[in-house]
Amino acid sequence: MSPRLKKFIGLFILLPSLFIYVVLAITIADFLPENAIIRIIYYAIAGVIWVFPLKPLILWMNSEPKQK
Repeated sequence: MSPRLKKFIGLFILLPSLFIYVVLAITIADFLPENAIIRIIYYAIAGVIWVFPLKPLILWMNSEPKQK
């Protein structure tokens, strides 16, 4: 599969996934206490943790095409 096609397919998986993740993270943040330190820690963790479930997709999108 060509790298351009992989990135095109990955785009249509990555963007909706990130949108759902952001909505979920904001919804969870609404239930946090009104403590600035807790919110800073939560947003720092939530800002990084999205990478782990989407890492295989990102690696696949950027991998070299297989030689025939």
